[in-house]
Amino acid sequence: MPHLLRFLLLSATPANAGRIILQIREQLRLVGAVDPRAALSKKLKGKASANSTDGAILDTLRSGLRFKTMLCEAFLKELKSVDRPKDHKVIDVWLIMLIYANGGALQKSAEKMLKSKILQGCIRETLFDQCIHGNTELVKVHFMSFLSVSDYLLASKEEKAREFASYLFTVLFEEFSDTYSRQELVGSLVAHIGSGVSYEVLSSLDIMISLASSHSEELIPISSHITGILDYLESFNEDNLRKVYDIFCHLALAAGFNTASGGSSVANELLMVVRKQVSNPDMKYRRMGIIGALRIISTMAGVDVNSAVNTSSQQPNCEEALELLKMSVNSCKFVTLPLIFLYDELAVLLESKVLHSAILEWIGDYLAEFDNSFLTDLNNGELPEKHLYDGIEGELWMNLDGNLSPICVNIMPLASTLPQKSQPCLQILSSQCSILTTVERLVNEGSLGGLNALLGCPLHLPSTKHLDGAKWGNLSGLQKKAVCHSLYYAINWIRELLNAFSTQVASRVDNFSQKARDETAVKLLKRLRNLILLEGLLNAFLKSYPLYLPELRYLGNCSGSTSSSKFNLPKKIGEESMDGTSSNKRQKGRKYKTASEKMNPDDKLKQPTILDAFKRAGVTVSQPTNRASSQPSSSGMTSKDIEQDPNYPGELGLVDLMAAPVQLDMQRFKFRILHTRCLSLLNYSECQDSSCSYLETELPIYLYLLRDLHNKLDNLNPATKPFLSTSQAKSSHVHCPKRTQEFLDIIQPLFLVIRKHLDGAISMIKDESESCIDNWSSHSSSAGNPDIPYVVISKSSIATAVLKEILGCYSKLLAIPDLLNQPNMSILKQLLQTLQPTESFDDILSEFQPCLAPSNVDYLYCGACKMFEDIMDSVCSSSYLLSSDVLITMQSIVNSVVLLLDGSGESNQKKVQIGCSKAIIPFLRKRLGQSAHKLLTADHPGEDAENGWQSKGDRIQKILQIYLRNSESTSDLLCELSKALPEVPSTKTLEDASNGFPTLCSSTIPSWYRVLHEENTGSLNKTIKQALKTRALSERGSVDTILEEIQKSVEVFVSLIEKCKSHEKVSMHAMAVKHGGKYIDTFLKAFNFLETQFKDHNAIILKMLKELQKATRIIQTICSEAKVQLINDSVHDAHCHICSMLRTVRRSCTGLQADNDHKQSASCKEIHGAVLVPSQGAATQLLHREEILDGQFEAQGPARPCGELPSVWKRG
Repeated sequence: MPHLLRFLLLSATPANAGRIILQIREQLRLVGAVDPRAALSKKLKGKASANSTDGAILDTLRSGLRFKTMLCEAFLKELKSVDRPKDHKVIDVWLIMLIYANGGALQKSAEKMLKSKILQGCIRETLFDQCIHGNTELVKVHFMSFLSVSDYLLASKEEKAREFASYLFTVLFEEFSDTYSRQELVGSLVAHIGSGVSYEVLSSLDIMISLASSHSEELIPISSHITGILDYLESFNEDNLRKVYDIFCHLALAAGFNTASGGSSVANELLMVVRKQVSNPDMKYRRMGIIGALRIISTMAGVDVNSAVNTSSQQPNCEEALELLKMSVNSCKFVTLPLIFLYDELAVLLESKVLHSAILEWIGDYLAEFDNSFLTDLNNGELPEKHLYDGIEGELWMNLDGNLSPICVNIMPLASTLPQKSQPCLQILSSQCSILTTVERLVNEGSLGGLNALLGCPLHLPSTKHLDGAKWGNLSGLQKKAVCHSLYYAINWIRELLNAFSTQVASRVDNFSQKARDETAVKLLKRLRNLILLEGLLNAFLKSYPLYLPELRYLGNCSGSTSSSKFNLPKKIGEESMDGTSSNKRQKGRKYKTASEKMNPDDKLKQPTILDAFKRAGVTVSQPTNRASSQPSSSGMTSKDIEQDPNYPGELGLVDLMAAPVQLDMQRFKFRILHTRCLSLLNYSECQDSSCSYLETELPIYLYLLRDLHNKLDNLNPATKPFLSTSQAKSSHVHCPKRTQEFLDIIQPLFLVIRKHLDGAISMIKDESESCIDNWSSHSSSAGNPDIPYVVISKSSIATAVLKEILGCYSKLLAIPDLLNQPNMSILKQLLQTLQPTESFDDILSEFQPCLAPSNVDYLYCGACKMFEDIMDSVCSSSYLLSSDVLITMQSIVNSVVLLLDGSGESNQKKVQIGCSKAIIPFLRKRLGQSAHKLLTADHPGEDAENGWQSKGDRIQKILQIYLRNSESTSDLLCELSKALPEVPSTKTLEDASNGFPTLCSSTIPSWYRVLHEENTGSLNKTIKQALKTRALSERGSVDTILEEIQKSVEVFVSLIEKCKSHEKVSMHAMAVKHGGKYIDTFLKAFNFLETQFKDHNAIILKMLKELQKATRIIQTICSEAKVQLINDSVHDAHCHICSMLRTVRRSCTGLQADNDHKQSASCKEIHGAVLVPSQGAATQLLHREEILDGQFEAQGPARPCGELPSVWKRG
């Protein structure tokens, strides 16, 4: 067989190469294993395969393919045409590997072919099983090729390719037991771990953990190669650090952790490294040590581990783990943030791992000091003594237990003393509460009954009399700081209580009755009312007195001064830096500006007002607050009554509790995180009386949770994050499918209740009356909130904020890629089922034949779109911004369908028949475009008078983009809208809406102008790509269609450029030059296509070139009048190409020599030129005109020769 195969390969020609490859694939069967007796008899390494039949065949194929490139190309072409998994054979894998091993130009083609087949699911693990398992001697010669291919797949962006690489690494490790092969394999994995590419590092660590857990004893002899991972620790995030230490813990556990009895060198080295890191003063290394120490403790003191190991070694392991824990706590005891990080990591470990009872007992004894540090005893619910702290009197806030409360949280006294004495103590309050409640639940089988007093006890905070009226302004800087810090620590204390006690209501606890669960839920809802008030107050105080808040959790690389500089927050002298040391030296001589003193760059272009002059002169100006006089305060007072009150705070203004806390959100990344299980409180209600509507009383509570859900969705899907979002400063993390799946499983039961709150918000918007204004006040008082007159809340602000947050949550949910995977299809269906309209909508689906089934996904998508259309109709008359939010949510539905149906590669292969047709995509896009048109033609005179269309410029841009991209013909719509622009005056008049688009007026025309330019350039780019992809267009109609689309695009471009001539705004001129250059850059890509089609379509091509010439002259005029040079070479590039093409055409058509091939003199300054006279033919006229322009370019400066390719062509 090898000799016959050699003859066939040598006689291969281009004519029979495909036939030979076809016969090889059909006839050769490389499945059998090498004869073990023959393999054992060979002494020379790698020669066994050569003496076997399969080995000889592979050698023949390798040598034949090396010198016959056409055979390799024929095989790759043949394999590309095979699209069914069952038609792929073992010989295909070997041929790919042989082509790859031969190197050369086809090596990359072989890589790409293998990866493509893996992503398509055609080449599966079973084929490689047949190649590798049992064929060690046969594969040994090609081991490095298999390893290189595994490296290539592991470095791929596609998750499926990396999963296949994980399989290859595992099977190669198991099949090859020699030291050399395993050292190469481990060294390759270590190199990938140090690559710095997030997804590559994550997959490589997962492979190494898998090998260390299942083959730990076999890895011990080559552990010195694995220790190279320690060189990359500094660049790893927390998740990757845990995995690294898990690898070494597996090895150390297999070798023996007992250092006292001369344990393994792996364990000794690991313990030595961790001890050094924990004791390091640099937080970067201390963080590594804390994670490493806790992973070691988890390994040594875990109950499952101790049950598996010898009983005699169990006690020494626990003692070693306890000593390591004590050393870690003592090293962080006097440095705040490392101690917070240690507490948080330990709490997570206790929840995920069952540790030895000795560890839990020591932690419980250690936390016994919590009562003495942070709690104070009460007498009948009152403080035994009242003192002044830095001149501020304290009082009890938010007492849910009344006189029965035996204790209070001692925040105000600790926050008012010197920072170096109190702040480290209060900074660890929340984290210590977290670990305290975790230990309590572990000891008491999930119940927190022993700590129930913490949930209802009051908080010792500053007296409200210091917060009323002008008294806030009379406080000193240190007193204001103490007040702000007190509220800040109170907020985070309550957030940690929510985290702890939500476990009692989110899941069933055996020794916790239903009555106790309901009472706990009511208390948690009251604590949410406390949070709303505290955050509203602190946000108002920070607006008046900007302050850098201390960090209450570890922030990674985004902590310390980086965060303060990012948000322009003044870090006060004496506050602690990340490592706990004072940052006075670094701040010496540095001047900080407060947020109010920072000037927006756009403000430099504005005319200063009288108020600005007063502010610079130091004059305090009281500005009227635009609040409706009917807005009730927490005490039921209206804003009109408050302004007449002597305690009216002119400096703070009215505090709307439903407004987004902008100042707090800038530092939200420092807060304690609310766990996802807290969202289960959306299902609970305080109202036991059916006559009391939950809308006004409880929607504010749910709004707080919905904002947190929105924030979590932003973190879960960073690609959808807006610029400078509330969580912008969080340390970046790699997308984790496991974390996403856990999140989806938790929020799945909440879909129905979110829809309920959505309907409630819409009904409140429809009901314009301000009924039940006392509902919030009465419930706020029952939650222990103090009565503060200038705190207000309105029904309209509640409804608007809730609707806005829910719409944002729906948009972010539908944008999660993992939601569209097959395992989560039931979650997607359940989400869509909650988004169906209340009335039947089958009439709008009559165009579908056959009819859509109500149980199918496509029907549910259409229903969701119809529901949001109905919502838009309900809110369109009341709020333009809310309507635009609804439209953006509708767009997320369309995007979700497109991603589900038009996915390619790995994601497309994961999907099965789900009952969704591509026919709904044009249907949904049509509905989306109609809704966008409805918004663009809507007129809101009241809203326009208050805020102006100019403030909605960004929204109008988004709506216009949706309208253009979802129309039946974008090019025709662009032509229509570009013609409407000249009808809009450059200054405001009463005739702004004469064009049929009230949103197209003098104040919004820059937004429209920008979007039309961008969409026109994008439309041209798509048309050109379509033309270039089809090298030879067989039908004349296709060419005509493409040329017509290009002609329409040129007409739109010329119309837009001509518009800026009569416009007085400089920004319009700047956009014309900027987008004009981009458009011409795109147009130049079509010149090859235009030249090939000029002979048959010269009329339309000459017409578009003449039109394009007009636009280039206008751009030149703008630059000349502004006395600036052209910002790019695109105009000159276009001139060179037009000039060159027309000369070529004229020579070929008329036979004339290029006697006019000269330039005009540099003194030619006539930019506009004369009207073309049709006496010499269109081509000659246009050429003369371009020669005049060429002289103008030479007058501006040295120009590139026309024969030289412009930069755009050099780029590709």
